[in-house]
Amino acid sequence: MPETFSMNGGDGPHSYTKNSCYQREVVDAAKDMIIGAIAEKLDIENPTLNCSNPIRIADLGCSVGPNTFIAMQNIIEAVEHKYQSLQLQNPPRSSPEFQVFFNDHASNDFNTLFISLPPSGGRQYFAAGVPGSFHGRLFPRATLHIAHSSYALHWLSMVPEEVVDRNSPAWNKGKVHYTGNETVLEAYSAQYKRDMEVFLSARAQEIVSGGLLLLLIPGCHDGVLPSETGTSMLFGLFGSCLMDMAKMGMISEEKVDSFNLPLYHTSPHELKESIETNGYFNIERMDFFTPHTPPDSPDCEILALHLRAAIEGLITEHFGTDQIIEELFERYAKKMEENLFVFDVKYRKEFVIFACLKRKNN
Repeated sequence: MPETFSMNGGDGPHSYTKNSCYQREVVDAAKDMIIGAIAEKLDIENPTLNCSNPIRIADLGCSVGPNTFIAMQNIIEAVEHKYQSLQLQNPPRSSPEFQVFFNDHASNDFNTLFISLPPSGGRQYFAAGVPGSFHGRLFPRATLHIAHSSYALHWLSMVPEEVVDRNSPAWNKGKVHYTGNETVLEAYSAQYKRDMEVFLSARAQEIVSGGLLLLLIPGCHDGVLPSETGTSMLFGLFGSCLMDMAKMGMISEEKVDSFNLPLYHTSPHELKESIETNGYFNIERMDFFTPHTPPDSPDCEILALHLRAAIEGLITEHFGTDQIIEELFERYAKKMEENLFVFDVKYRKEFVIFACLKRKNN
């Protein structure tokens, strides 16, 4: 996935800011879990959490819009409540200052992000932007106390090489995801495991001993085939729209064959295995939840806008033009309306995984 790719910036009708309400629901639904994890697992007796030093928090894959601010405020309020609960101790613990780092790709719309930053009078932290991929080091060693990532770790660092290799059994001709092809699925799974190893090893160097890593990751039940999930079916419909346009001569079929979405929905078992294999973190808590119940008759135009806000830049870069965007997402909305069975309850086998990890002592 090229470094130039990011969510749609600005605050217009096709922006991520205006089309990320589902991600907002994830943040809201996880609030009590975040508060509980910090209350139970954050050790404020840790010398690195001395109130004379700022508590440093990072949001990895912050994108733009208000969701990241809400998530950071939830964490800060939870930490402050933890300190306030110890006010009666002797000596009492006063609340520390906070520094929040907002991280995303260098091409992220940091201008919009910081324009919409809560005003300093009502903001309880000092803010900074950190450009770069979280699939690698971003911060100096042992400087973060809490790292958070919501709805970002399902993005792979790259499309698996095998799925775009014509000579590979995993060549994903005519499709954009791993739906219905076990060899392609295995390639995606292997790429996910490599990415998680890099991600966790980088965070292990950046987070202090005893610090927390809070993750919200879209996933699916153990043992469920992609062909059995509504999300994979929706990606299949999207790929069929591209193939329809290729057959009409609107885009190159070769370009469609080489286009794949760098998205992977892990399972709880696979995530747990990746964390344990890495070895730097203890799993303190792992929960699964569904932020909302989809309506029986979803608004397909809204769903198409949400996907557009997330991948428009990726499509434009791959196909070398933005002239196909309107046509593509109009077709996608229409195709969803023609295939409403994919929203049936029996295909709702995805959820969000909440994981609270604690950095082991060195």
